[in-house]
Amino acid sequence: MQNERGFSLIELLIVVAIIGIIAAIAVPNLLQSKAAANEASSISSVRNLVSSQITYSATTGAGTYAADLGVLSTSKLIDSVLGSGTKDGYTFAAATGTGNTTFNLKSRPVTYGSTGTRSFFADESGVIRYNTADAEADSASPPLGKTS
Repeated sequence: MQNERGFSLIELLIVVAIIGIIAAIAVPNLLQSKAAANEASSISSVRNLVSSQITYSATTGAGTYAADLGVLSTSKLIDSVLGSGTKDGYTFAAATGTGNTTFNLKSRPVTYGSTGTRSFFADESGVIRYNTADAEADSASPPLGKTS
């Protein structure tokens, strides 16, 4: 009889169990990292949108702001991905006030808790505000950087 070599069933089960434990530890951290990256992308996009609105007002808009993201995208002030209203797990919306002399921008996670845990808001002041509840941020929300 030949000398057989290999792993026993118990040894293979132990290895599979160890891999399962490592995966159970790593996957939640990976998901948190992805949500944090989505939030950072959303903040950057909101900053870009504020700058784009100001540029639009100073050039094409003759003192008025773009009514929606489509106008900013058509004017080539933002890319078509952001102009579509969805980017990196967040939805974006732009609105203007009476006579297009004011604007507000909102950004909200597509799936709260999974793609992000904060929603964002900005207006013509340029201050970005956030809300950690599963609700839209608004002008009464605390600004980024404030801990209270």
